[in-house]
Amino acid sequence: MARMHARRRGKSASHRPLITENPEWVSLSKDEITELIVKMARDGASASRIGIVLRDQHAVPDVKLATGKTISDIIAENDLKPAIPDDLSALMRKAIGLQNHLSENNKDVANKRNMQMVESKIRRLVRYYKRVGYLPADWQYSIKTAELLLE
Repeated sequence: MARMHARRRGKSASHRPLITENPEWVSLSKDEITELIVKMARDGASASRIGIVLRDQHAVPDVKLATGKTISDIIAENDLKPAIPDDLSALMRKAIGLQNHLSENNKDVANKRNMQMVESKIRRLVRYYKRVGYLPADWQYSIKTAELLLE
């Protein structure tokens, strides 16, 4: 399938090995992994950051294989779900950075286009999160609200 914002096609990426059970060399139990996730979420870490820390520092290759649930599910069960999803907040940070750059360099047309593409991704994600019930139906994106929410 073709890319949305580029004239390329195809998908080139490595694939995770097909395994259906937790490897025996994982030293942490299900409860210990859950405790680590809850502790890091209370400290304010995002789900992706928690996954990276578990992989690199605690040798847990896949939380879903080890616990039967995703990191986001464990965070939601313990009522630690952030107000804005991780992917949406990352895009909003990117838009804020581009807006700051464009306020100083208003003739940078390439980054004006990048800003348009990032904001269209944000609008699509907001529409999805409203549909699934993560965001309230009256939530609106603007660069001002993004700056207030993330800083």
